[in-house]
Amino acid sequence: MRYRPSPLLSCTLALAVFSLLPAFALAGDQPGWLEVHSAHFTVVTDAGDKKGREVALRFEQMRAVFANLLTKDRLNQSIPLTILAFRNDKSYYQAAPLRNGQPIDVPGFFLPGVDQLFIVLNLSEDESWRAVAHDFAHMLLNYNYPPAQGWFDEGLAEYFSSIRVDNKQVEIGGDPELQPSLRQDLLGNQHEANPPKSLTELLGAQVWMSLPDLFTMKHDSSGYNEGTHHTLYYAESWMVMHYLLHEKKLPETGTYLGLVLNQHVPVEDAIRQAFGMSSAQMEQAVKDYFHSLPTLRTAVDNARLKTSETDHAPAPADQAYRFPTPVGPDDSAMTINPLSEPNARAYYAEIQLRIPERREAGLQQLQALATTPTATDLKAETKSERKEKKSEDEQQLPSTAIGNALAHRILAWDNIDHGKFDDALTELAAAAALNPRDMWVRYYLSILKYRMAEAKHTDIQGLANMLLDLKAVLEWYPELAEGYDLLAVGRNEGGSTPAAMQAERAAMNLSPREERYVYHLAQIYIASKKWEAANALLERLKNSSNPQIAALARERSEEVGSQRKYGIAGAAPVQPKLEAQKSPFDVLEEDAAKRAQAENVAGTTNPSDKRSMKFFRGRLVAVDCSKAPAALLTVTSEGVVLKLRAADYKSMLLIGADVFSCSWRDRQVTVNYKAGGLNDGDVVSLEVR
Repeated sequence: MRYRPSPLLSCTLALAVFSLLPAFALAGDQPGWLEVHSAHFTVVTDAGDKKGREVALRFEQMRAVFANLLTKDRLNQSIPLTILAFRNDKSYYQAAPLRNGQPIDVPGFFLPGVDQLFIVLNLSEDESWRAVAHDFAHMLLNYNYPPAQGWFDEGLAEYFSSIRVDNKQVEIGGDPELQPSLRQDLLGNQHEANPPKSLTELLGAQVWMSLPDLFTMKHDSSGYNEGTHHTLYYAESWMVMHYLLHEKKLPETGTYLGLVLNQHVPVEDAIRQAFGMSSAQMEQAVKDYFHSLPTLRTAVDNARLKTSETDHAPAPADQAYRFPTPVGPDDSAMTINPLSEPNARAYYAEIQLRIPERREAGLQQLQALATTPTATDLKAETKSERKEKKSEDEQQLPSTAIGNALAHRILAWDNIDHGKFDDALTELAAAAALNPRDMWVRYYLSILKYRMAEAKHTDIQGLANMLLDLKAVLEWYPELAEGYDLLAVGRNEGGSTPAAMQAERAAMNLSPREERYVYHLAQIYIASKKWEAANALLERLKNSSNPQIAALARERSEEVGSQRKYGIAGAAPVQPKLEAQKSPFDVLEEDAAKRAQAENVAGTTNPSDKRSMKFFRGRLVAVDCSKAPAALLTVTSEGVVLKLRAADYKSMLLIGADVFSCSWRDRQVTVNYKAGGLNDGDVVSLEVR
């Protein structure tokens, strides 16, 4: 006998768990949760329509300003970005990262990720979006500018982080360490004996590094959430970029970076060739430019005066440049949709899940959401129990397809990310059953297949369906760099190297700094026997700052030498491939009623069959395999009995089990079929629960 908790108990447990969660805006006089969609961003907020639109507009404006700085007509957003904007301190600080056991004291933070990105804001603070401007700049650089030196990335990010924008005007170019919205006041925290200095003060009080020293200093410019930067490195990088942008020398800067990074020209020679002056002359030009900006010194003096008078954060700093905003309220179309409370809770828990010190709380919330039946589930169970009156020994555990689809999907990604592949597959199945149109499920399924093949050193299982899924995903999100990379890897494994090369180059264009894509392109060149091109990429990767990439490049380079000479890979050991086994992945691939593609699955239906698809949930009471491989299934629910034919049960699309059994009885099932008459039809897919 298997125990199934009653609907009342499930609700009671759910309420007990949810009572521990942060307070959400549920009262009638408070705004509910909304999902705001602009051209490039999704904003999830409980602060109301007006605030939600304002947040989306500010990020559209900042994005447009950054495009102008790079002199680009358009920018890539190669990983989806979601912005969570909370109306009060409590919700924000219960999700914020901790430092020394306390929540961070800035009103916004950035969460990077391989699959998607998040920005979290506290809207009880004015202009909270400015707190993430530095990280926002890094993100846009990663997807829209070739690899650069650290001074370039940090200098541009510092310059951009001074931005202030309203519905009419943009201000930029001030000292980024004087921004009151970041709580980085000039005199520092009162408990600090030596308060940090502004970048302007640092440059005025210290001897500058020489440009060759600045340009060659090792620095990881790929990181986020770096906090306040009170060092000469950041100050001088900021002013060099200030100068280059004002003098419109970004093309020359690109030339310099190409000479140094691609042609390995010494820094001094590259400066002379690109800028037409020596490093000493350029350094003097930057210093002269710095001293020509009286607004910076005035801002420092004003900030000191205001802070000493009021004991508050400094007044808004004077900015070097002002110009009309490139995007106004009427220029950005937006759609506003209400968001259910369970989905809002799931988003909130996802933020916690991705922050190590908050992970356990987020995990508990998501598991509660995923395992609690919805109102529809409870109504269906009650009706079924009332009519069928099953005995205790007939009761089965509830289907995994209950609860919140978003919570299942988030848990699926967490399991993928932690290498729990079987658990990830279970969560994806539940998410697909609850929300069959969710493209994230198809994307995560593709990632799961790839990572599982990597972990087990096997071929990718269900490759054909993975490629179909990725095609649909890229139609949904055409700028998804990782989607193109997976497509390239899959095509290369399938033997279509020209198409693989095309997809990999698309991935590299969308994310030009991702070295994994360069490595995968080298593998495609190897498969095409384009040895010189492959070696050129591998030689470049051997010097990578990523130890894993550098090691892979060295190992693969040795293999290529042997393969090119002898036609086989012999110099370096090759991981053995395990024997291909029946994959459980395909259970999610083409669920007809849910995924709108079952009619294309080979062998399940006749392509000329125009009958509409039907969906039925009930109990499998009998299976007749006397005419194997054909099978006749008898399924019943609430007095309705269906006789459904499977032409070949061995190739039938099966969900929830690896192999179909003719001995199955009293199984809860969901079946997609094409009706023949009133009470019969042909099976398209069968889910066993």
